[in-house]
Amino acid sequence: LKAENAALRSRIGELRELSEAQAEMMRKLERKLEENKLKEEKEAQDLEAMVQHVEQNLQLMTKRALKAESNVTKLKQENALLQVQLKNCEMENEALRSGQCASLAAVKQNAATAVQNLLTVIASSRSSIKQLISGAESLQLVADLLQSIDRISEASEDGR
Repeated sequence: LKAENAALRSRIGELRELSEAQAEMMRKLERKLEENKLKEEKEAQDLEAMVQHVEQNLQLMTKRALKAESNVTKLKQENALLQVQLKNCEMENEALRSGQCASLAAVKQNAATAVQNLLTVIASSRSSIKQLISGAESLQLVADLLQSIDRISEASEDGR
């Protein structure tokens, strides 16, 4: 009985040591578990912050994309309008070119008529100028005669 008692006490001592070792191991594991929980909580907070940051970036990129799409639509409309204006300008240009040919022919015709009229006026002017010169010469002759008569009458008055 004493031997069995001693064996049981020894066994109890071993079990106590084993129990204390297991209790120590349990405390270590609990501390480690607590550390892991804290670490996981921090990682979860960091991950949550990262997710929020990514969501903010995603919202910002979405706004930028919508703005870019709006700009693209606006630029497409502006481009279409400019294409229409270009077509209109090209048609107007073509019309002006074809009209310019007709205008050029009309201008040439008008210029030819003007040249004919000028030549007629020049010929008429030459004739008129010749008549004026002739008339001026005649007037000069008359003036000379009148001066001569005036001198003669002065000489007659002096000789009386």
